[in-house]
Amino acid sequence: MTMKKLAALALSAVFALGALTACGGSSSSGSVPAASAVSGSISASEASLKEVNIGLIQLMEHASLDEIRTAIEAGLEAKGAEYGVKVNVDYQNAQGDTSTINTICQQFVGNKVDAIVAIATPAAQGAATAAAGTDIPVIFSAVTDPAAAGLVENLEAPEGNITGTSDAIPVEKIFELAAELTPDAESFGLIYNTGEVNSVSVIDETKAYLEEKGISYTEASVASTGDVQTAAQTLLSKCDAIFAPIDNTVASAMGVLADEAIKAGKPVYVAADSMVNDGGLATVGVNYTNLGTQTADMLLKVLTGTPVREVPVEVLKENAVVVNEETAAAIGVDVSKYAR
Repeated sequence: MTMKKLAALALSAVFALGALTACGGSSSSGSVPAASAVSGSISASEASLKEVNIGLIQLMEHASLDEIRTAIEAGLEAKGAEYGVKVNVDYQNAQGDTSTINTICQQFVGNKVDAIVAIATPAAQGAATAAAGTDIPVIFSAVTDPAAAGLVENLEAPEGNITGTSDAIPVEKIFELAAELTPDAESFGLIYNTGEVNSVSVIDETKAYLEEKGISYTEASVASTGDVQTAAQTLLSKCDAIFAPIDNTVASAMGVLADEAIKAGKPVYVAADSMVNDGGLATVGVNYTNLGTQTADMLLKVLTGTPVREVPVEVLKENAVVVNEETAAAIGVDVSKYAR
């Protein structure tokens, strides 16, 4: 398996030497260096920055997680100098494999990184386990329910060395939107991976809401992206609409789910704007760029001396309605009120 490593997010003294060594199989997504650095000079302010090394682990590649990572990288690059640090990032993608998560996080600890950033719940759980008993802080992002995941019990004053940002979603708002856009939908199919604690937490909340409202539902679990098409076909044959939480497995196969729903002429409501972009009809969700930016800010505070217990877990309070106009047109739903 090929592991990607992200090059330093800020200028390194290696530019002054005129040599940039590339590691086998790695890639850089950092900004193009300033002209002064390319020509071999480096400013006094850059030279005075404290160099810190972090490990960044992402569960897998899909639009939501990629958006978060990009925002984290941009935030560190934009604000690192303000905090007096130059952040070097070792980026690794676990490709959705639990054993790989553990290996990567153990390597980070062995390398004595200054912090670990973990994107998505399984990655955060692996980082927490690997860093247990050390003084390496773990900053997570996109953990829907940190308490249910066993990461943080007190969100206001995190215990241990773990804090981060949550992408908890307003389930009731999504179904209120569904009632507005597709009032004839009287039954919902719930598709999710039972192995993802973040999804189970949201689905439990969803079932409680639907039961309170007297709305029927049918569940379908998927263990891999290859299961999504069959599960979607089964649900669409029984239900008027589908709901998918922020589930990494489903999100990775969102195009398949959307295609099946469009063929059936039925809506798919989702919990992430990126899943709408990939074909879902609509959501009331969080902005993942904002989530990544907040994560970067939290990391910089911790890297520059703020104790983790003084950095509360942050949940985005601002939600926005996002609709897919092409999907809406394909299944005959009027979303003009929310069109951009």
